[in-house]
Amino acid sequence: MLVEKRSRPLSPSLGIVEYGSKPTDAGNLIVEPEQYDEVMADPVAAKYVHKYVGARELLHDEDRWCLWLEGVDPSDLTRSRILRERVEAVRTFRAASKAASTREYPHHHLFRQLAKQDASFVCIPIHISEARRYFPVASFDADVVASNANFIMKDPDGFQFAVMSSSMFITWQRAIGGTLESRLRFASTLTWYTIPLPEVAEPDRAAIAAAGQAILEARALHPERSLAQHYSPLAMDPALVAAHDKLDRLVDRAFGAKKRVTTNEERARILFERYAAMTAS
Repeated sequence: MLVEKRSRPLSPSLGIVEYGSKPTDAGNLIVEPEQYDEVMADPVAAKYVHKYVGARELLHDEDRWCLWLEGVDPSDLTRSRILRERVEAVRTFRAASKAASTREYPHHHLFRQLAKQDASFVCIPIHISEARRYFPVASFDADVVASNANFIMKDPDGFQFAVMSSSMFITWQRAIGGTLESRLRFASTLTWYTIPLPEVAEPDRAAIAAAGQAILEARALHPERSLAQHYSPLAMDPALVAAHDKLDRLVDRAFGAKKRVTTNEERARILFERYAAMTAS
């Protein structure tokens, strides 16, 4: 059976994935940890500082911020030395670009590609270790800016986070997804838009979302651990494993499992049978 890429989700219950925001700024719209105190000491610039999550920040819980100037008061660019100097540096950098679209982009105070969300969203690493038991994703509020080193997806009720955190999803990812060297490579068109989840009724959707929230609560028992540490191939916290097991039982049933599934080989069989049925027409 060949699984073909899609431009929209096969499942009516799943959302659209997009890249995060791309700065193309030579680092001038980014606030590194050693720059944070200086920027926050400027009351004008501080208004525009947001948590910024790239690939490393997502998996290893490292601190980084950005200046998000969409909707900025023009007078603030004049009043703040930091904003004025950084925007001017972006203009200079882009003017020297080999890409005409970058040189001609007129909004030097803005990221080159804007994908800031207006509601809670899932942040998805493009690559993960092939040894992880689950695909490690995170849920963020709208004030966080995710970089284009990650994928993002709107998720106001937590359902998308839950499905992506399930054993069904990583089984599908392993079966048909690409790799970079040995690492698993997420691709929306191949692994997310093709996963054959039937339409999920509202009561079941709410139960799955609640199980996803329980995973976040289990992670919160150890706030000192990064996402990579939570999902270490060597050891996972029993409370987190138990939360995933509960989620899996609900998601397995949503995919059509008639009894409790105990192996990912069983899940693969269910997934391909479901895919054949949903694409038969």
